[in-house]
Amino acid sequence: MHRIALTVLGLAWASSAVADAPQPPVAEKRPYFTVTHGDTLRDNYHWLREKTSPDVLHYLEAENAYCDAMMAPTLGFQDALYKEMLARIQETDVEVPYRRGDYYYYTRTEEGKQYGFRCRKKGSLEAPEEVTLDLNAMAVGHDFMSVDEYTVSDDGNLLAFSTDSTGFRQYSLNIKDLRTGKILPDHAERVTAIAWAADNKTLLYAQEDPETKRWYRIYRHVLGTDQHELLYEEKDEQYDVWVYRTRSGAYLAMVSGSSTTSECWVVPAAKPMEAMKSIAGRREGHEYYFDHAGDHFLIRTNDKGRNFRLVSAPVATPDEKHWKEVVAQRDDVMLEDVDAFSDHTVLMEREDGVPQIAVIDAKSGKSYRIDFPEPVYVVELTNNYQFDTPMLRFTYESLVTPESIFDYDVKTHQRTLLKQMPVLGGYDPKQYRSERIYATAADGTRVPISLVYRGTEMPRNRPLLLLGYGSYGVTSEPYFQSNRLSMLDRGVVYGIAHIRGGGELGKKWHDDGKLMKKKNTFTDFITCCEYLIAQGYTSKDKLAITGRSAGGLLMGAVVTMRPDLYKVVFTAVPFVDVMNTMLDPTLPLTTQEYLEWGDPNEKPAYDYMKSYSPYDQTKKADYPIMLVRTSLNDSQVMYWEPAKWVAKLRVNEAGNHLLLLKTRMDPGGHGGASGRYDRLHDVAFEYAFVMWNLGIKQ
Repeated sequence: MHRIALTVLGLAWASSAVADAPQPPVAEKRPYFTVTHGDTLRDNYHWLREKTSPDVLHYLEAENAYCDAMMAPTLGFQDALYKEMLARIQETDVEVPYRRGDYYYYTRTEEGKQYGFRCRKKGSLEAPEEVTLDLNAMAVGHDFMSVDEYTVSDDGNLLAFSTDSTGFRQYSLNIKDLRTGKILPDHAERVTAIAWAADNKTLLYAQEDPETKRWYRIYRHVLGTDQHELLYEEKDEQYDVWVYRTRSGAYLAMVSGSSTTSECWVVPAAKPMEAMKSIAGRREGHEYYFDHAGDHFLIRTNDKGRNFRLVSAPVATPDEKHWKEVVAQRDDVMLEDVDAFSDHTVLMEREDGVPQIAVIDAKSGKSYRIDFPEPVYVVELTNNYQFDTPMLRFTYESLVTPESIFDYDVKTHQRTLLKQMPVLGGYDPKQYRSERIYATAADGTRVPISLVYRGTEMPRNRPLLLLGYGSYGVTSEPYFQSNRLSMLDRGVVYGIAHIRGGGELGKKWHDDGKLMKKKNTFTDFITCCEYLIAQGYTSKDKLAITGRSAGGLLMGAVVTMRPDLYKVVFTAVPFVDVMNTMLDPTLPLTTQEYLEWGDPNEKPAYDYMKSYSPYDQTKKADYPIMLVRTSLNDSQVMYWEPAKWVAKLRVNEAGNHLLLLKTRMDPGGHGGASGRYDRLHDVAFEYAFVMWNLGIKQ
């Protein structure tokens, strides 16, 4: 592969002829050529990668100015949406405390403040409050503030936490002495995972590569020393490494894994200076992960099938020849996770696209599933840090049920609702209906669609917003969002297309939507749109679609394949420049993504990827109305991908439809703004764009 660059100086965009008729910026073409497998890619907008170039910044600012001008008529609508969404939120609130060691930990918020307070109380919820982190104070002088890792030493005295103040998801490790409030000199950059040893002074942490952002090294650090000992460096660029401590507290674990293979090492938490020992070595295509209980490890492994099984192994001899099956692999049930407790084991499973919690008694081996009241829902374990307890904490929600936190007694089967997320203003879930329907793809595959709308009868020819993702085996869960009520109450139907490439129906569902089968993701989504139209839920002139990140690739691909099928498209941080990104191994995440998209250095993969890459397949067409959002400091999908795509769409738009690019120039990352009020303004902006262009203007 080689590159030939032709550079033309200057930047051009059309200026507004009159104040009330702004014209969109037009980026200058500066051809840049990449030749691979004898095929030449022409990239007219490669120059937009020059992040610090005045020309680039000027162009992005011009696009922002144009976007703001075209969105000006919606300002009143945006303000109304923001106020009603804010009115549903209990601004001063306290999360349900959880027990960890001798303390109860929780986060609380205060009205008018962007960020929360991390707090704890010793021994009892009646004890005095101790603020461990005040994110509002930490955010002073920064436009962005995020805390990732947050873990306290066994004795409760030291807090290890990591922060990002730019949005680039590059976190710095800090240690706070909670007795004095002082930040210790111990520090590390680009930290991704942290685990305390039992001696209250030794830390294991993972670090990412400064360029590719791959999690590639594990260090051991003893507080008060200058030494950061490199324990392990993963050389294979398709693997990440991370560390954790088992719930039992007995072991420190290190894992190196790709999307298809993993290896786990272990060392006693009380003896952190000993050498890590591999549990079962590494074998290509074999994924396994473990937890600890008593004298054995519980291991989730795919050695007998793609959907994983559960085995146990003695702590002293955990290699494969000593594995004993606990739960067999099942073709119709995905074993997603395993959590070990002193007297029971909890399995997170997924069957027919719906999550399940199974509990196994450690002594008898008998098991049962916890029942839930709705046919389609989300359930997730949360803050279960106690090992010797019969209580299991989980969150439950659906498209119509707000997030609800339960404590569940695995022995008595008694569940206690601790808190349901408050929705102020008199929300009545009986006024809304959720359902799951199925569209049939050309190959006969049934593709689930989750819907929610206001009313009790199936909607007819209503505005509809359909979400899609379909990558990495990630499930698009039917979460509740109080913000969404602003659309539902205006007659919009909201849907989620559970397309192949996601994880809704197990590993095969993912397998059938990646690599050389990736186009199934796009055709599934198109099938869902056609089905919703054919069944009368909506029509082409009332259909809006949305997706973020890899879901943005979906948006770009389906818009290229079927530009006639949708009225409005909203996408954020879209991965649309597939070829140029995947041909550049210096960019974050590229080489690790070969197992998801393919390696373009192999010609069959190159040809297949090029055939759907939105940036490469953009051609003259009558495209839908579109809004594309990005962040200048995004570390996962670089800002230039959506910027280049919009520039190319501008000169290929044959229908004179509105096309907007909005770039967050202030610190902000892949997820946008960090402050809760800033995020709410973003949602109001996006909702106003979608609804305004569907004909809903108040």
